Amino acid sequence: MKSAEFEALLDVSAALGADPHLVQGAGGNTSIKEGDILWIKASGLWLKQARQRDLMVPVALEPLIAALERDDPAAEKAQTFVIAERNPSGLRPSIETTVHALMPQKVVLHVHCVETLATAVQANGAAIVAEKLGRIRHVFVPYAHPGLPLAKAIAARLRDDTSVLVLGNHGLVVAGETVAEAKALLACVSALLARPKRQAPTPDFVALARLALDSTYTLPEDTRLHDVATDLVSCRIAARGSLYPDHVIFLGKTPEIAGPTETATSIEDRTSHEGAAVSPMLMFPGKGVLVRKDITSGALAMARCLSDVTLRIPEAARLRYLTQDENAELLGWDAEKHRQALSRDGEALQ
Repeated sequence: MKSAEFEALLDVSAALGADPHLVQGAGGNTSIKEGDILWIKASGLWLKQARQRDLMVPVALEPLIAALERDDPAAEKAQTFVIAERNPSGLRPSIETTVHALMPQKVVLHVHCVETLATAVQANGAAIVAEKLGRIRHVFVPYAHPGLPLAKAIAARLRDDTSVLVLGNHGLVVAGETVAEAKALLACVSALLARPKRQAPTPDFVALARLALDSTYTLPEDTRLHDVATDLVSCRIAARGSLYPDHVIFLGKTPEIAGPTETATSIEDRTSHEGAAVSPMLMFPGKGVLVRKDITSGALAMARCLSDVTLRIPEAARLRYLTQDENAELLGWDAEKHRQALSRDGEALQ
């Protein structure tokens, strides 16, 4: 029988997963420590399914912490510490299990909050966060590769009273001794970091329909996806590169931006000739976007996130983009490939 707090975490997890301003696709994760077990969301599954399917994985907490403390490479693969007899579904724990293990509080919520991301991608993000959060005990952690490198960066900065982590080019972590406490802290921090957003012009649906003719691209159902292209400030921001890991994984290093005379079919011809990867989304500046007809739910969620984040970034902001090496590291990461495969499988269950 699950505890009342465990049940409360499932409710909060489902609610977070259903809010695209906090969690997109299979991103984000939640956890609760009960005795010597860390229960954490499984890799590749969607938080919004928390009440529809089994998605929490039991991890032996003390052995994992011990491995982290002695810098054991085994800590990179939290699967090693899963309690198999209590994991009948054979789920693999989140890539970020080590982050949750390091936080001393009982409940940890990790989200890719668009309000946080709009600040965390800025070169002076740490200063902005310090001003916005005031006396809230927080730490700003500059970008580190998710997994063990991120855990080490956090461990080097973590204090006993830290309850909030703002992760550069990544997201937000909040922690509390109860689910209610963590939930309230998340709402507070998200509100304090909230930024005004620009009003994007209306998409040109007629032009987009014409540009999609005879191609493998179509208009997205979610009209908010167009904002990143119709708002030219957002379009310029997106054109310069990738801002956070899930952007790279699901949308590629940089979006495909159409030239003044290009159509979807001409872009397909050009990219095929160049041997370039097929882009899940095409941006037509001032008009809107087209998405592939076979685009995954995860990529759609990240396309919406890109619009939501860029609209909240001030035009004059100095941004810290992921480097080519950081992009390559993400795209070649076996753990991330596993998460994507599970995410695709999970889409069939929604």
